[in-house]
Amino acid sequence: MRTLIASALLVAFAAGAQEIGTNTPAGQQDKNFTLAMQSQLVVEAVEVKDKQGKFIPGLTAKDFVLTEDGALQTVRFCEHQDLSAQSKPLPAMKAADEDIKIYNRLVRSQITPESVETNRYKNRRLLAFYFDMTTMPPGDQLRAISAAEKFIRTQMTSADLIALMRYQGGSVDILQDFTADRNRLLSILETMIVGEGQNSANEVDDASSADTGAAFGQDDSEFNVFNTNRQLSALETAANILGHVNEKKALLYFASGLRLNGIDNQAQLHATVDAAIKAGVSFWPIDARGLVAAAPLGDATHGSAGNSGIYTGDAASATVSDFQQSQDTMFALAGDSGGKVLLDNNDLTRGIVQAQGATQDYYILGYYTTNTEKNGRFRRIKISLADKIAADLSYREGYYADKEFAKFNSVDKERQLEDALMLEDPITDLTISMEIDYFQINRAEYFVPVIVKIPGKELALAKHGGAPRTLIDFVGEIKDTVGGTTVTNVRDHVNIKLSDATATELTKRPIEYDAGFTLLPGSYMIKVLARDDETGRIGTYQTSFTIPNLNRVRDRVAMSSVVLSSQKVALSDTLYDATKAKEREKDDAVNPLVAGGKKMIPSVTRVFNTGRVVYVYFQAYRQTSTPSTEPLFAFVNLYKDGKKTYETEPERIVPSASRLGTMSMSFNLDVHTLEPGKYDCQVTILDPAGQKANFWRAPIMLVK
Repeated sequence: MRTLIASALLVAFAAGAQEIGTNTPAGQQDKNFTLAMQSQLVVEAVEVKDKQGKFIPGLTAKDFVLTEDGALQTVRFCEHQDLSAQSKPLPAMKAADEDIKIYNRLVRSQITPESVETNRYKNRRLLAFYFDMTTMPPGDQLRAISAAEKFIRTQMTSADLIALMRYQGGSVDILQDFTADRNRLLSILETMIVGEGQNSANEVDDASSADTGAAFGQDDSEFNVFNTNRQLSALETAANILGHVNEKKALLYFASGLRLNGIDNQAQLHATVDAAIKAGVSFWPIDARGLVAAAPLGDATHGSAGNSGIYTGDAASATVSDFQQSQDTMFALAGDSGGKVLLDNNDLTRGIVQAQGATQDYYILGYYTTNTEKNGRFRRIKISLADKIAADLSYREGYYADKEFAKFNSVDKERQLEDALMLEDPITDLTISMEIDYFQINRAEYFVPVIVKIPGKELALAKHGGAPRTLIDFVGEIKDTVGGTTVTNVRDHVNIKLSDATATELTKRPIEYDAGFTLLPGSYMIKVLARDDETGRIGTYQTSFTIPNLNRVRDRVAMSSVVLSSQKVALSDTLYDATKAKEREKDDAVNPLVAGGKKMIPSVTRVFNTGRVVYVYFQAYRQTSTPSTEPLFAFVNLYKDGKKTYETEPERIVPSASRLGTMSMSFNLDVHTLEPGKYDCQVTILDPAGQKANFWRAPIMLVK
């Protein structure tokens, strides 16, 4: 099913007309009425066959009787998808050594939806090839890609449209939208890199685990829970993407097994199956490992176990159990969504052919459900023929209704954030701005404070214990843009306690949240989501940033980011309580913006009031093998329309005794005499001894 929320219908009665339902004469009152309508379109794919197993053609909407939870529904449209007339074998392509035209691969985030003008999916069989690169080692990836190429070359028909999707740990990438262009599909498969993404596969912790010789520590179980959830969530995302198309879709899931971790992944498994059923997607998992003859103590792909289980038989038993459990999950995904799984077979194309043959002629029925409650409950569907024609009907027997945020439980809320984090398109219900700075803390590492600002007027107040409060959920991750791997992440829950005075000010000033990370030099991408826990509205901020390697700076004075602020807050006067309190204390210990029990709050927007002092803070570094006592000089200028309007006295700073030679520089700008308007703030650093300098410049705004 694909749920469509109809747009609000605004009906404004003309001022000169008599109002319906009243005795008010025309022209005496001028009132506008708003009529809002909300409907949910439910789409069902139904196969109708006679006793001989042949499709029954020529049926219309009047021939079907459809009920939802026992309530009769009106079938609004009925469309026949004729695949038998369109399905003709295509001529086999040349051998694998042919010259294939290579297309530029453009990763997409959405499947092209249907439109009345094109009707591109009518009478077409839709097959989506989904490659889970995180579970497949290079050998299995090669077999999966080769099987897809073989099917496209020799077994694809004129009715087939194929899409290519890939998950490699970060997001679900659409490598190719639904197309019948075999040359283009082969080009994309040829350019897929074997070996990418396989590093994030789960490691088991049982008697079959490899002996790495490492010291005893925390096992991998909690990380496997997260990894499995991400894999299932990625499948859910793929199903939702395909849900934009009404026709039946078969998702060919190439993977080397998928192992659940007890009951910890059950909630996400159910959510994935529910999303597939609602979107009209059937999973057809294909075990890329093929037929496996496992050695009792494992093979050369993993280290040998080093426990007593190798003598008692527990290691061999655990190896078999792990393999079977990884197949059980694939079997469950197929069975619950209407597909079939291919296990223990070296000809992986058989799984694709099964999915192809299972999608034959069918009808698409659409109706607007009379039950518009968003309670998340299961709704049972029953379809029959009106004239009691002897027929066998195959269809989806129910779906889970949408659920509004007010009825979300804790699992639903966490899954909503995880899904939103994986989306390529940002959710912008809340306005978010962010600033990222960096300060060198040793020869290799940099402390990176991240400041997030949300307008207070966009947040909702909730009453708790008689006092107003605002709850905000934060989730974010930082990825290495070169390798695409997640370097670090943050998950925090902020409870902003408000007094009567601060509650009034909330509508006039923003809420700021900060977090700190320790990173190496390199190029990164950060994505942060904030959710108002009262209304469920989400805001997204995503950007790329670079941390330079200051050790290589030779032609100028090495310096950190420049922080502009008009506020210093005592650590004891924090407006909110964060769940990661201990981690925040650890960050504050190395945060250069914290000094004397106060924290400098960076101005993300760089708009300052002329009635307050503007603080400027940065660090300079002189890295030498022996400590240097030669000072640096720095000063700050403000320019307006190219003319200097403000200048501080030069400040003399002596390097510290560390190898970095860190020099912290702070300026207080008294701007009360300046006119409001746009200015350019410039920081200048001079090194007379080394004959070097450095400059930093950025626009600011002064207001009254």
